[in-house]
Amino acid sequence: MDLLNAQVTIVGMGLMGASLAGGLRGKCRCVVGAARRAESIEIALARGFIDRGTTDLAEGVREADVVVLATPVRAILRQLPEIASLLPGGCLLMDLGSTKGRIAAEMAQLPGHIQPLGGHPMCGKEKSGIEVADPALYQGCTFILSPLERTSQEALALGRALAEGVGARPLILEPERQDFLVATVSHLPYLLACALVATADATTSQDPAAWEVVATGFRSTSRLAGSDVTMMIDILLTNREEVLRALDTYQSQLCEVIRLVEDGDEEKMREVLGAIRKTRREMYPASQQVIE
Repeated sequence: MDLLNAQVTIVGMGLMGASLAGGLRGKCRCVVGAARRAESIEIALARGFIDRGTTDLAEGVREADVVVLATPVRAILRQLPEIASLLPGGCLLMDLGSTKGRIAAEMAQLPGHIQPLGGHPMCGKEKSGIEVADPALYQGCTFILSPLERTSQEALALGRALAEGVGARPLILEPERQDFLVATVSHLPYLLACALVATADATTSQDPAAWEVVATGFRSTSRLAGSDVTMMIDILLTNREEVLRALDTYQSQLCEVIRLVEDGDEEKMREVLGAIRKTRREMYPASQQVIE
């Protein structure tokens, strides 16, 4: 089975699901949208994201070659046992969940006629819902794929083709390794942004001039605090141990910075902050350096 001849059913017509559907439209035989709300299906059809849609999950997946669960992580965990008996033989079952350990463990219990493949595209917006869906959302992003031992090479190739079909770069990672990495580079930044907004609110929000002096630094750094709360709670609760480890390391680094300011040693400040600046510049090409 190749992507061009596949029916892809996407369960969940929020930001991620509707954007994926729109990005795949015309690159596979048929894109079917499945959602709980008829309104979401109507919007997806009106905006040309899907070829057809339904609020009946069984109907939506009955003839699918690929099914993608584009719902919050804990919803995915509930859906996996429910959907197992509905899928045709050989169907590739993927997800877009931001954590993988528990999802992979649940996928391992699926009946043998299903080909499971974990997925996590490293993209999104601080706003959620089909209203802000964008077929170009996945272009240029890394799309993590986490095959199980039972996942066939053909199924993995189809998953790669799906990621590439929406302009993403597939990256194969084990579920545990994925959770370890994204705890620091994705989940921790959300919590830091929340703490920053709470700090600003606790210290400067009473001064009417506060929001007059806010510039791009604060807006950029606090942006993730606007993320969907339900989605983020699911992430934090299903990757709690790795997030806590990342927070512990961050707390140690923050204490070092606090001591640096307390001591007021300019030479030491220059040494430490200069080394951090060098590390940050090594993380990104010079063309991506944007500093207010």
